[in-house]
Formats: sequence, structure tokens, C-alpha cells
Amino acid sequence: MSTTSETLLRTRLALLSERLLSLPATSRALLLATLQSIQQSGSSLANATAEAVRANMRHLSVDALERALELLGLSRSAPRRRVVVTGLGAVTPVGLTATETWQNLIAGQSGVDYVTLFDASPYPTRIAAEIKDWDPRPYIEFKEAKRMARSTQITIGAATQALRDAGLPTDGSLGERTGVVMGTGIGGFDLYQEAITEAVQRGGNYRVRPMTAVGGLANIAAFHISEMFGALGPLNTVVTACAAGTQAIGEAVELIRRGVVDRVIAGGFEAMIGDLFFASFTAMKAISTQNDPPQKASRPFDAKRDGFVIGEGAAVLILEELEQAKARGARIYAEILGHSASADAYHVAAPEPEGLGAQRAMRWALLDAGVRPEEVDYINTHGSSTPLNDKTETYAIKQVFGEHAYNLVINSTKSMIGHAFGGAGAIEALATVMSVYEDRVHPTINYEYPDPECDLDCVPNVARHKVINIALSNSFGLGGQNACIAIGKYRE
Repeated sequence: MSTTSETLLRTRLALLSERLLSLPATSRALLLATLQSIQQSGSSLANATAEAVRANMRHLSVDALERALELLGLSRSAPRRRVVVTGLGAVTPVGLTATETWQNLIAGQSGVDYVTLFDASPYPTRIAAEIKDWDPRPYIEFKEAKRMARSTQITIGAATQALRDAGLPTDGSLGERTGVVMGTGIGGFDLYQEAITEAVQRGGNYRVRPMTAVGGLANIAAFHISEMFGALGPLNTVVTACAAGTQAIGEAVELIRRGVVDRVIAGGFEAMIGDLFFASFTAMKAISTQNDPPQKASRPFDAKRDGFVIGEGAAVLILEELEQAKARGARIYAEILGHSASADAYHVAAPEPEGLGAQRAMRWALLDAGVRPEEVDYINTHGSSTPLNDKTETYAIKQVFGEHAYNLVINSTKSMIGHAFGGAGAIEALATVMSVYEDRVHPTINYEYPDPECDLDCVPNVARHKVINIALSNSFGLGGQNACIAIGKYRE
């Protein structure tokens, strides 16, 4: 067995050992007995300490590890259900559909402008990446839409588009083999903020619309998707700040791989443009104050970047098990090859200085995909336009890819849509899928002043035609959350 295969195997076993340690003792005993019988070990591990379990696992032979993992359904030598993307939907600052969003990204169209959703004049930052001309009525009855958070409305819009794009029914008949996994940072907080603002304006009268408390919960957008389309499988919401959209797609992939469902409606969303977040991020000195012109404010990897631009948006991907997608004649955009998540365990807002968490996320996604670093063509970066993030992410990429980092193309979708937090990773995944599908990479706009610490090819200002066989999409979030997905061109 090659060194790479052995490393992959032992990495997967390390993850397995952590899972075993979280199980009740009885369950752990049964699983460990399987490992013991394979290794013909005479000692019981059921009540071992964490250190002892890990030590015993390390001393198993590679062949024994392979057989144990195969029995437990985790071996790479055992056939793994492949997961493909068959539908896309989006509501973003640069488009009300996935097609419009992609076309405007390729054109280098900025979605950043002066704030219209609230009065931002008291703040040093008066710009944001808002969704323009949003009307929920093509997707939701008006009376029902009025009860929903804006974030829920746009998510339903994106999900409806994605199902239609995939050629799947929207009549409520998707059934038990369809799940829903959404990612968000704060859910429908915009509904709460609106209710509080109205109460203050009424002089402290806190009478609110029915269901306001429920409508702002983080999981309600996913609930509405499940209810509207009759998706009766697992219903999950991932709340991991800026990494949520990417991590939701990864969790959805696992549901399909494990055979729990055959398809998942997966994505991320956010709508948080309002007083609270402007005030808070202003106090943190995290957001750009380059108000004039607004379209120039988000400038990832540029030497004059001074912070991110708050955005909003939603994107949804339809993920399906390959054989089922083929059987129904679905168009296949790309394949999800691998995914990962990691923690910085360093600081609530600042990245770990050497990007160690980001490095782990990229390396583990490559391991899960069975892809060598030199096989990767493109990375859609987190690229938030903050001084620390862009420098740290560039360094992390160099550490993972070595000299091959200079052969990669990278870009930042946030240069045009700002930072949509829980929605960002899903929108960026959509852009990455389209790059793999069309062999085109959208530009990083506003790149004018080179930063020697950000010296990779960020596709400055003009889109590029390039064959993309394998790509990564990175998301790094507040709270030290890191997530990465590996996306490949579909091949038989």
C-alpha cells in the first residue's frame, strides 16, 4: 500500500476513533469487538481510556485497518455512493436567479451600493450588497410571505428555482428519500430586528405579529422548504457562522453517501443588513468604510483592502446519488468529491496566524476526495477583503499546495456580492460548480494594488477561460469555523 493510501487510511481511522469515544460504552464495546476480532487481539478495549483507544488503533496493521473500516462502511476500497449536483438556484445581490447571478459574476458586476434597507447615515459605513427588486410573490403567497423573515423568503425562492432546474416536482411529493440541509449564521434575525424597531417607534408597545418568535428561528427556512415540497427525510440546519453554507453541503453529502436519502436540498442563506450588525461590525472595525464609490469597497487580496462589505443572499444546490440522477436523465453539473470541517480553537473573530485550521480543512477535504494537491486547478477562496483573512488564507494555500499554489487560479466571489455570512459558502459553491461545468472562472474585481503577501493568481478584474477538473471552495467563519468542499468535473 502506498504512503498516501496509508496516510489516508490512518486519518480516517483517527476520525473513527473520535466517533467511537463519543458512543455509549455498550455500543463502543460492540464496534471495538469487531476491530479486535479482525486483529485477533486478546484484550478488551470497551472500557479503555481515550489515550488507550487511540494507542490501540494506531498499532493495528494497515491491512487490519482497511478490513475494519470496510466492515464499518468507511473504507475507501469499498464502493461509496457518488454525489452529483443536478440543480441550482440563487437569490443574490447580483441576480434573482442562478443564471443571472452567474452571468453577472462572469461579467465582473458588483452588487455593492448605498444602503436602502435602513437608514445607515449614522454609521461610517453606508454601503452593503443588497438584493435588488426582491419580490417573493412568484414563489410564496403574499399573505404567507408577510409572516416570513426576508431570509426565509429568499431561501424558498432559491430552493424553488433549484428544484425546477433539476427537473424535480415542486408539488409537495418529494417524499421520504429527500432531505433538507440548510446553513445560516443567524437565521431569521431580520424578523426580530424589524419587530423591535417597530416597537421602539411605537414608544415601547411590544405588540407584534403572530408567529414572530417562531418565524425568526434559525431552522424555519429549512422547515418551510420541507413543508412546501414534501421532503420527508432528515431536516437539518447548520449554524456555523460564515462556514455554514459550505458545511451544510458537506453534511448533505454524508446523508447521501450513507444511504439515508437519495437526494438533498442543500444550501445556505442570510439577510442581516440592519442597525445591529452595522453598529457591531463598525465597533469591531471589521467592515469597509470606502463608501465612494460603493462598488470599489470590496477588494480581496488588494493592498488597499480595509474590511468586508455586509451582504445578503441565498443559494441552493440539489444533490443526488449518481445512479438515481442518471436513471431519471438528469443534467449533471458536477460531482461533490469530498468535504471537511475543522476548528481554529484560537480566537472568536481573528484567524489563527498561520491558518492552521484552514490548512486542516483543505487537507482533509482532499483526503476525503482522494485527490492529490497537484490535481487541483482552482480555489474559490473565502476571500473576505479583510487585511488578516486574505493574507492568512494565501499563506494557508501555499502551505497545503507548496509550489503548485502558483499554478492554481483563485478568486473571491465576495469581491462582487460582499459577505453573506451563512449564504456566502452556498453562493460560492454554486459559482465553483459553474466554473467546473463551463470551464470559466469569474474575476476578483477591484484588484488594483498588489499585496506581496497575497501573491497568487486571483484572476484580477477579468473572467478567464480555463479547464477546471477539480476545484475547492473555502469558507472560514467567526468562532474559528472552517469548511471546505472539493468539486470535480463529472466523469463516468
